[in-house]
Order: sequence, then structure tokens, then C-alpha cells
Amino acid sequence: MSYDAVPPTPVGPGAAFFDVDNTLMRGASIYHFARGLAARDLFTTRDLMRFAWGQTVFRVTGSEQPEHINAAREAALAFVAGHDLDDLVTLCEEIYDDTMADRIWEGTRALVQRHLDAGEPVWLVTATPVELAQIIRRRLGLTGALGTEAENVDGVYTGRLNGDLMHGPAKAVAVRALARKEGWDLAACSAYSDSSNDLPLLSLVGRPHAVNPDGDLRRYARTHGWPVHDFRKHRAALKVAVPAAVAGAVAGAVALRAVRQRRAV
Repeated sequence: MSYDAVPPTPVGPGAAFFDVDNTLMRGASIYHFARGLAARDLFTTRDLMRFAWGQTVFRVTGSEQPEHINAAREAALAFVAGHDLDDLVTLCEEIYDDTMADRIWEGTRALVQRHLDAGEPVWLVTATPVELAQIIRRRLGLTGALGTEAENVDGVYTGRLNGDLMHGPAKAVAVRALARKEGWDLAACSAYSDSSNDLPLLSLVGRPHAVNPDGDLRRYARTHGWPVHDFRKHRAALKVAVPAAVAGAVAGAVALRAVRQRRAV
């Protein structure tokens, strides 16, 4: 596995790019949001389980195979289709404050702050819907966010995407275009991720960092002398990925619905 190298000596201004899931935030941000909708009876248990399956296949296997990309795409589209954009943004804000704010890794937040204190732009680059990414960006006082864009017509989601999922090579393409637009020197830019899926992005910049890395990324980072930051409390956490969070959340949602149904009888 090899990627194009950037110039070794920065000659212009740079920026910092952060992945969200398991890099900035514990677990999958979009799943925390779906779980919040289920708790508010706005998302059925069947929807939640279907969504969880699509996200698990995509996020955890890290596969670039077309069938896995399509599974994730279909799950994302089913999640938003027919919903009002403004209503979902309002719910995003509420659910972030209730259940997601305390999932931000303090160590990663400190890395973010280091760039902000240095006067560098900080952008999120994530596969999660851009509306949710923008809320995280605003809550943390960051510069901008790139995310997966779901099409809407007259403020209602259509069930189609604008472009591709913001994943893997798509992140590198988007960051390269943004850097060109903003006049940033990629050799002076930094990028942070937990996943080997983001090697195209990490290899694009002059200052790549592995944060809470999966096994493949950890090995690649060590081989290439990249900084590795691990904010997980136990080494056993290296084996913990989204499946555990997904399974637990699905079980919790099912149990919650069962309790409500018994109370209603």
C-alpha cells in the first residue's frame, strides 16, 4: 500500500483536518444520533437495526468493495428520506447536547485546541451527514466541516445523495480541492484519523497523525514515523470497534421499546 507523497518542506499556510468517529468522538456519531431518534419514538427499532447493520458493514470491515459501499449508502438514505431538514437539524442539536457532547475525547480536543491557538483553520472531514458535522463544528468552535451530503428539495430529504459518501479516497479529493480553494500548502497541513481507510487523506498532508488507531493504521504509522495518539484507557480497547457500540445501542433501543409497550398495556 503506497500513496503519493507531499512536498517535504512547507512553503505556505496550512490547516488541520480531523475525522470524527473514534478520532474526535467515542463511537459513531451518526449512530448516536439515530439512537437519540429512536429514544424519541422518531425512529423504529426495525429502522435502527437496519441502519446499524449498514453502518457496521461499512465502518467496521473498512471494505472498499462496491457492495459494502452500497450497503452504507442505502442505510444513510433510508435514515433521512422523507424527513424535514430543519426538523432534523433541530434534533441534531438537542441530541448532541444530551448524549454526544460528553463523548468527545479530551485528548483529541486538546490537539484541536493546539491548532486553534496557533491560528490554524480546523476542519472536520467525516462520512457522517454534513448537517450533524456542522453542529459538532459549531459546538466546538471549529472552522468548517466536510461531510456526506443528502439531497433535499424544498427542505425535505429525497433519499438521494449529492455525490458520494465522504469516505476513504473521497476525503482526500475533497481536502485537496478545499486546500486549493483556500490557498493552503498541503505540506503544512495536518490530518488526524483512527482508520486505515483514511490513509489517502493522511498521506496527502505533510503532518499525518494516527489517533486511537486500528491495527492496520497503527502499523503503517509506526513504519512511516507518524505520531500515534491513543486516548483509550485500556490496551484492550484496541480490540473494541463500532460493533460493540452498535450491538449495545440496538439492544438498549429494543429493551426501551419493550418497556414502553408493557407500560402501555
